[in-house]
Amino acid sequence: MRWMAVVGAGVSLFALHGAEAMAKDAPTQGSVVQPGNAQGDLSLTIYNNDLALIQDVRSLNLPHGHVALDLPDVSARIRPETVTIAAANTSVIEQNFDYDLLSPQRLLDKSVGQDVSLVRTNPATGVETTEQARVLANNGGTLVQIGNRIEVLGQTGGRLVFPGLPEGLKAHPTLSVTLDSGASGTRPVTLSYLSQGFGWKADYVALFDEASGKLDVQGWVTLNNSTGTAFPHGKVLLVAGSVGAGDEPSPPRIFRGRTGGLVKAGTQSANREQLGDYYVYPIDGRTSVAGIQQKQIGFLDVKGAQAERAYVFTNGWLGSQDEAQSTTTQMRFTSSRDGGLGDALPAGTVRVYMRDARGQPQFIGEDNIGHTPMGSSVALGIGSAFDVKVQPVVEGRDHITGAEWERVASYRITEGGAPRIVTVDRTVTYWRTRMSYRLTNAKSVPVTVELAQDGLDNGWHDTRVSAESVKGEQVNADRRLWRVTVPAHGEVKLTAQFDTRY
Repeated sequence: MRWMAVVGAGVSLFALHGAEAMAKDAPTQGSVVQPGNAQGDLSLTIYNNDLALIQDVRSLNLPHGHVALDLPDVSARIRPETVTIAAANTSVIEQNFDYDLLSPQRLLDKSVGQDVSLVRTNPATGVETTEQARVLANNGGTLVQIGNRIEVLGQTGGRLVFPGLPEGLKAHPTLSVTLDSGASGTRPVTLSYLSQGFGWKADYVALFDEASGKLDVQGWVTLNNSTGTAFPHGKVLLVAGSVGAGDEPSPPRIFRGRTGGLVKAGTQSANREQLGDYYVYPIDGRTSVAGIQQKQIGFLDVKGAQAERAYVFTNGWLGSQDEAQSTTTQMRFTSSRDGGLGDALPAGTVRVYMRDARGQPQFIGEDNIGHTPMGSSVALGIGSAFDVKVQPVVEGRDHITGAEWERVASYRITEGGAPRIVTVDRTVTYWRTRMSYRLTNAKSVPVTVELAQDGLDNGWHDTRVSAESVKGEQVNADRRLWRVTVPAHGEVKLTAQFDTRY
């Protein structure tokens, strides 16, 4: 069977043509070629970080001795250095990955200097004429020589017809190996390799009922295959976690109070299969993963988990606003066994809905979570509150004396419970900063706002909170937190005084 490639100006087409004698294109003695989709029994283990392990067991009839074996329909993003091939009474001598794939551009590139047929159609009569041409160049346009003249293909119209495929050009990604077969006969050949172009993440749909404080959550696996190669009817296993792949690790996500994330890591073990330090999510039965496809499969369905809505606002050091700023709305829940989702949560996006006055679920925001152990506390930053606002203002900033600094030593912020001894060998300038925070609530119900002041620590670990109108909590050396209840249709003014070396 011969391939004839047809390329037209502006449109490219590959067509299988003719039924001539197969002897010319038949494989050489001792080689094996598989027609169509050559994949066998497939197993795919897919990781989160653009990686998959593909195991493909093909039943092949191998002759005795050295055999050149073409294994087409492997991933176009295969990592050739990871390939292993195993078959009974067989050893591997050499392997190559042929990634020079068939396309109109590559066909023209490979045909420079070769003779082709130029076919034109008379638009008035529909009659086709054929001329012999030679491809001269294919750089920013295709130049062909017809007799004693040179033409640009895009200007002449028509199409080029090629007598066959140039050597080395493959229609599909192909792994070529040379085996030493100790015996002839049909037996399974196991091909294993790592490939990029795969990934998966979790997508969660959460329905929040504020009146009951309950959350219904459905979890979906969203699977992506961007390799361009289809993997039909395979066994699929998903691994939650980022396996080491030679890349620098991403910095961990830190919860800072304004957005969502892991508030407190859990210590419970989920009732799921584990592989080393990772959780495994097998997909029941077999599934087909198309070449360019996104697929979703359910893995979590929880009703009535405990949840609450919260309002948070974090002010930076010396942060002062001319206008009131919206607080961040958080959705808080746990992944614990009792009262929570009761499972480990793979990294993904949580989308939160609430029912409107007509009972219809409406989207109210989303946030991302990382891999979350069971028993963890989670806060999702799902948006900005319309009616709950905070206006921080720097009311004043003055120098204070060393004597005043020592007088307020009992208000000093420390780490580990013990003050640090500091030797002063130069004149120290002390500062007293007076802050006010105006909290307003236009809702018909009271709300509690978690207001945080950041930037209190500048390496000295001895900042003082010498006055505050509401008792706060020192979360760490850098942050002071107040929980302020703001009445319905009301406001509260919080004041605080910080003594620092800066």
